[in-house]
Amino acid sequence: MMKRGDTCRLTIERPAAGGRMIARHEGAIVFVSGAIPGEVVEAQVEKVQRGTVWASATAILEPSPDRVAAPDGACGGSVFAHVGYERQRVIKREIIADTLRRIGRITVDAPVEVMASRGDGYRMRARLHVRHGRIGFFREGSHVLCDPGPTGQLRDDTVAAVARLESALGGAPPGLIESIELSESIDASQRAIHLQLHEDAEPATLVPLVQVEGVTGATCAHGEDARTIELFGSAVITDRVLDVPLDRHVRSFFQGNRYLITPFAEWVAGLVDAGPLVDLYAGVGLFSLTVERLRGLGPITAVEGDRFAARDLKRNANGRITVAAMAVEDYVSGSAGRVMTTIVDPPRTGLSKEAMTRALALGSPRLIYVSCDIATFARDARVLLDAGYAINSMRAFDMFPNTAHVEMVTSFSR
Repeated sequence: MMKRGDTCRLTIERPAAGGRMIARHEGAIVFVSGAIPGEVVEAQVEKVQRGTVWASATAILEPSPDRVAAPDGACGGSVFAHVGYERQRVIKREIIADTLRRIGRITVDAPVEVMASRGDGYRMRARLHVRHGRIGFFREGSHVLCDPGPTGQLRDDTVAAVARLESALGGAPPGLIESIELSESIDASQRAIHLQLHEDAEPATLVPLVQVEGVTGATCAHGEDARTIELFGSAVITDRVLDVPLDRHVRSFFQGNRYLITPFAEWVAGLVDAGPLVDLYAGVGLFSLTVERLRGLGPITAVEGDRFAARDLKRNANGRITVAAMAVEDYVSGSAGRVMTTIVDPPRTGLSKEAMTRALALGSPRLIYVSCDIATFARDARVLLDAGYAINSMRAFDMFPNTAHVEMVTSFSR
């Protein structure tokens, strides 16, 4: 049996969820990073667990024609950076089909379309880490910092602002800051940061340090504490999506791809054909408010449990829709009429058992599931199918090019 540090020659067979590729060696499954299906590689074993091997390609003996020159693929979620972009989309379609079949026992009749995105400067939101005076992404599976610039995920002016911030924060006491949440507008004219401080950190020294060119507002908090300290400027970003004004605090969740945010919201809105509508995990109102604007269907209830997003949602709704500021697990429809459409956009963990119960209890003939994790979606899709729903359509959006992630939008009906 192989052990850590061993090397072996492998023929790469197919992709696996998460970004590694599958090969076989002496009867063992090997998950290989830095490879492409069809390649022959030399790989070094990283770990062996319960008969399964994890390895990284150290030499490409027979390269794929889809291999491209790329920066460090382990930096900040760039595991597909060595793969030509059109092949990336093919691989993602294969991962979707394989995961649906294995976990959800669902067979798709045709490959799911993956809407393409530009790969340069696409990110409007990012979590950066601070270690020993440096700011950067983590290398995959580690706490080792790497430079975010070469990954191409951030705009050049964003990278420059981060560099200025890194220089300025060199004057802060060591060990003060754990990480930085960065959020910017679609056109990058607004750029706010939130500093996550260590529990015993004193934030007073930060006020002059964070006021650097290219940063329009800053806040901080100790750890994940909801009590937020305003440092300077405005921590609220204002954008318009499909002519809907949407404010969002730097700590509120929002979709991160500036190039796909509009077609993504338009696609979801186009799937809603009847009201009343309930939007579960509504965030700051991206779907419920664009449906209200484009489709004119109602009444609409948006449910959001995060305190920052719920506050933004209320402001953005401005009385046009009903806002329920509570966890989805606590929401029970109080409407007299039947809910005709339900939208769910849960976190990566998918719907909890209680949230699934709440969603099914609404009894909607139409359910639109927006997912950022194909594995948990496949699990939940099986539950919905067993409850009497059928899949009408599936489409994916490449919100994070050069990574293994994909955003799925699936329309169910019953």
